[in-house]
Amino acid sequence: MMRQIVLDTETTGLSAEGGDRIIEIGCVELVARKLTGNNLHFYLNPERDSHEDALKVHGISNEFLRDKPKFAEVAADILRYLEGAEIIIHNAAFDVGFLDKELERLGHLPFRTFVGGVTDTLAMAKQLYPGKRNSLDALCDRLGVDNSGRTLHGALLDAELLADVYINLTRGQEALLIDLGDVGGPGEGAQRIDLSGFDLPVLCANAQEAAAHDEVLAQLDKASGGKTVWRRAPDEVGRAGI
Repeated sequence: MMRQIVLDTETTGLSAEGGDRIIEIGCVELVARKLTGNNLHFYLNPERDSHEDALKVHGISNEFLRDKPKFAEVAADILRYLEGAEIIIHNAAFDVGFLDKELERLGHLPFRTFVGGVTDTLAMAKQLYPGKRNSLDALCDRLGVDNSGRTLHGALLDAELLADVYINLTRGQEALLIDLGDVGGPGEGAQRIDLSGFDLPVLCANAQEAAAHDEVLAQLDKASGGKTVWRRAPDEVGRAGI
């Protein structure tokens, strides 16, 4: 089963190409759509100061970051943790752009070559809620995810919130997977049942049942004065726009 890693970064500004750097990276792991607690979190020394507007967003001071490791010092740990996983990011182009630039400085290949794929929850949300606000805060409000502890942006907190948002965004994709852990008694483990493995029997009506069905239709047709749709010719139904 592929690991899913929900990832978020904080940066000194908005332009990786313009020299802005990552100052924080936070990741939480999902296995079977459950948080495992196997998280990864680093504050990083970006070797430059944050822009004032960025400071207002993340609140991480330049002084706080002075003694933190540089990206180069922890890059191997980050890549080892992420290797082969599906990475879930909100507005993936932004974070991946910064990660690509950090890896480029170290002579590494682009970020996507190390992972199993990248899923962008912003793109997912725009498809589900076109024309609406789809920021992380807006999605938390819409999907009932508690973000009351979020006064400033923080990579690990945002990754945890995004994991909850992602589970809610994709819940319909697993409507036939029943998690008995949600309804079981205390101490009972979760058991997943994939109904796609079952062959559902097709029961055809017998002659008596078919005759009874025809009789009901005849009675309905009589009661409507012969205006029931199923008694009308197909071309007539088409002209009526039915």
